[in-house]
Amino acid sequence: MDNSTTSDKKKEGFLGQKMIVLPPDSLKKIVNNVLIQNFYLTAIGFYPHAEFHDRNRQIGANEYILLYCTEGEGEVFINQQSFLLKPNHFIIIPPEVPHHYKSSLSNPWTIFWVHFTGKRAEIIYDRYANENKPEVKFIAYSEQRVKNFLDIINLLNRTFEDRALEFANINLMHFVSSFIYQQEFNSKSTEKNMVNQSVEYMKENLHKSLKIDDLAENQNLSISRYSEVFKANTGYPPIHYFIQLKIQKSCQYLYFTDKSIKEICALIGFKDQYYFSRMFKKMMDVPPSKYKSTYKK
Repeated sequence: MDNSTTSDKKKEGFLGQKMIVLPPDSLKKIVNNVLIQNFYLTAIGFYPHAEFHDRNRQIGANEYILLYCTEGEGEVFINQQSFLLKPNHFIIIPPEVPHHYKSSLSNPWTIFWVHFTGKRAEIIYDRYANENKPEVKFIAYSEQRVKNFLDIINLLNRTFEDRALEFANINLMHFVSSFIYQQEFNSKSTEKNMVNQSVEYMKENLHKSLKIDDLAENQNLSISRYSEVFKANTGYPPIHYFIQLKIQKSCQYLYFTDKSIKEICALIGFKDQYYFSRMFKKMMDVPPSKYKSTYKK
């Protein structure tokens, strides 16, 4: 790692940084709030391209400190042990442990950091640490995680009122948990991606009469697993959802064009006009002919 002179070192004050330190009266509100008193932040920040960033706490901090690097690199020293922190890696420093961390001079890091505490903080740390020892861990980059972090800091930048403190610290638990329970978070994300891909596939094939096995095969899943995941994420069975998309599309044709019911059926994959009319009425409460005459005036 690089060496810098004492005069170069900076605890904070970086271009584009965001930082919030909760004032004593806000912390007092939190410790008396049963909703958030067991897990809450005391300070939070974002340091982009933090050149000369250097922080040395000889007696440690009162809280746990999560450091998450997204660009560049830096070094963390804990109990005379050195950890290299690179992009898509994080570390949690326990309280009251002497530590020192600094950004690389040649490749300054961009870090998201938060100080958190409370009775549940110790439990969360136990889920992270191996034999109660801090370690650097990889975590795949997630825009949602960064958005969650920025939602917290931007809210607290506006206000410290009670509901804001509650919302921020409830979000904090979600943010920190995304590091600790990566497998569980990634599993849910994978499911959502699958469902989104399947819905796009449906939209691209509204003119076809796709069956459940076609949809499951497109996602390389068994019919039972595909149906289970799809319904869990949308609230509807796949074929029901597919028919809903067809009916929505038919509404557009009825409203914006002069196409006949027969022509519309051909465009959205219905071979039977009477079945289409029954499904349309079931979902829209009126038959397609009345929908057209009522809304296209």
